[in-house]
Amino acid sequence: MGVSPIHIAVVGAGDDDAPTGVLAAAEAVGRAVGEAGAVLVCGGRGGVMEAACRGARAVGGLTVGILPGSDPAEANPYVEVVVPTGLGEARNALVVRAGDAVVAVDGGYGTLSEIALALVAGIPVVGIRTWELARDGKPDEGIERVDDPAGAVALALARGRDRGSDRS
Repeated sequence: MGVSPIHIAVVGAGDDDAPTGVLAAAEAVGRAVGEAGAVLVCGGRGGVMEAACRGARAVGGLTVGILPGSDPAEANPYVEVVVPTGLGEARNALVVRAGDAVVAVDGGYGTLSEIALALVAGIPVVGIRTWELARDGKPDEGIERVDDPAGAVALALARGRDRGSDRS
C-alpha cells in the first residue's frame, strides 16, 4: 500500500464576484496544490472553490468537492470527486477535517467557521487576504498569513506534513 498524498483544504467565499485578485489568487493556490501532487479538497461550489479547482485541474491535480446539498450537479465543473452531503453549512467540518492543512483565501462567515473548526481540531491554517483573529483585543496568531499563493501552499504543505508526522 502506497503513501497517501497530502490533502489541502482550500476555503473561501462562494461568490463569483469576489474582490479583485481573490479569484486569481485562489486559482494560483489550486495550481500550486496540483503541481505539488497534493489533493485539493473544498466545498465544491463557485467563487474561490471553483477558481482553486480550475487551477488544480489545469495541471492534472485531483479535486474533491464536499457539497452542502444532496445534488451532485451543484458541483463546479472542475470537481473530479463529488461528495454530496445534504448537511448544509455543517459540511464545513468535513471540508476542514479532510485536509492536512487549510488555505483560506479571503472569505465570509462560512470561511470564518471553517478556520475556527480547523484551529479547534489542530489543523494548520494559512491565510491569504482573510480573517484576522483577536481575543480580548489581543491578536490570535492561529492563522499564518502569507501574501503569495505559491508561498501559502508551500507553507500549508510543510505544516500538513508536520501534522501528519505528529499523528503517526
